[in-house]
Amino acid sequence: MANYHHTTRYSGLIKTCVIFGDLCICGGLFILFYHWAMSQGNKVLNASLLQVDITLVLCYFICALKGGVVLHLRKVFTYQIVTRVFRTIIYFVFLSGILLSIGKYMNVFSWFFGGYILTLFICIATHRLIFRSIIKLIRLKGRNLNHVVLVGSTENNRELFHELTDDPSTGHRVYGYFDFEPNPEFSKECPYLGTPDQVCSYLQQHPEIHYLYCCLPSRYGHIILPIINYCENNLVHFYSVPNLHNYLQNRVYFNLIGNVPYLSLRPDPLSRIENKAMKRAFDIVFSLLFLCTLFPIILIIVTIITKITMPGPIFFRQKRNGLNDKEFYCYKFRSMKVNKEADTLQATKDDPRKTKWGNIMRKTNIDELPQFINVLLGDMSIVGPRPHMLKHTEEYSKLINKYMVRHFVKPGITGWSQVTGFRGETKELKDMEGRVHGDIWYIEHWSFGLDLYIIYRTVANAIHGEKNAY
Repeated sequence: MANYHHTTRYSGLIKTCVIFGDLCICGGLFILFYHWAMSQGNKVLNASLLQVDITLVLCYFICALKGGVVLHLRKVFTYQIVTRVFRTIIYFVFLSGILLSIGKYMNVFSWFFGGYILTLFICIATHRLIFRSIIKLIRLKGRNLNHVVLVGSTENNRELFHELTDDPSTGHRVYGYFDFEPNPEFSKECPYLGTPDQVCSYLQQHPEIHYLYCCLPSRYGHIILPIINYCENNLVHFYSVPNLHNYLQNRVYFNLIGNVPYLSLRPDPLSRIENKAMKRAFDIVFSLLFLCTLFPIILIIVTIITKITMPGPIFFRQKRNGLNDKEFYCYKFRSMKVNKEADTLQATKDDPRKTKWGNIMRKTNIDELPQFINVLLGDMSIVGPRPHMLKHTEEYSKLINKYMVRHFVKPGITGWSQVTGFRGETKELKDMEGRVHGDIWYIEHWSFGLDLYIIYRTVANAIHGEKNAY
């Protein structure tokens, strides 16, 4: 029991030390920046240095508590630590910027403050990564360990053993496993400890163990329940490991509806109401700004050149599949001669239906701009899986596994697949499979920052030109 309390205190001490170090960097760095600016003859503050520095340190302290610390966790990646620092710095910029502006302490839109924030992010990220390296070294030396036993030897627990022990720096010591008989498929490094009804007596003899993972099937509830009761009464963390590998190979995610737990096949950030609201608000604001400013000018230019180069309407309207497979009319500037195959045949590199002007519009993505109207109407989003023709959806949904998953979100003017090499004609089935895999990756990893990055990549590709844009 003493070891458990030591481990808990150790994690609390790590978090306290990390935040204290961050605060020292926050305050100390600002003092350095201030003296550097003064040495250059620049007056950057309208209040005393002490007053501003204390304000910044207090703001950072509040934001660090909100942003949290993850580097003490047993399994955490570098990008997760840096992302957590980035989130804390964003909170800090808003909070300190508002307070410093209201108090008229300094100009927060200056190069001085911007340079300070950028340097602060780099210093704190470096500080936390160094701290993480020190923790890993401590755990490699056998300190701050989690002592674990496994109950059951299904594939899930066998994989769990490797997850816990393959990287010694995560700080787990697995004593062995219990099952009704030894399992020859289990790692030889994990000894067989006995049958499940011997678990409680073993835990009594080894009070240093405070983590137990059980993957016994639910039909053994009469055996599992006494183990749970013992764990609950003796400060042992009991974890139930679901047996899914007999019918499901991919990762699953834990969720709750009220007090009822359930497992989902993938994370779904856009199912959360706050994320939906943020994405929709951005779509409305961005599309309105574009449609009310640049679009009228582009429309006039496109109309004049289109009328000169080819007969027929300016806009091309085509039925496509959207959110939940709902059909909608997708708008584009017409880049081809009027033809009967527009709704069934995909454009190819040297498609005779295209005009020279149409080719220019496709290369620069100008033909897609009327889809901002679809965004404003709510049929599309600025970023999402590209909507496909009805014929393609009908065909590929039968050929590609999980093809329809891409319809769990609104289609987009641009998307992750389009900026990572899967734009344009799908000559082979593997091309469409790559596009679908990219769309599913986007759905699972959505963030507002990812949308902004995709928009940036789309604009950059349009400026430099794309070989698949035809």
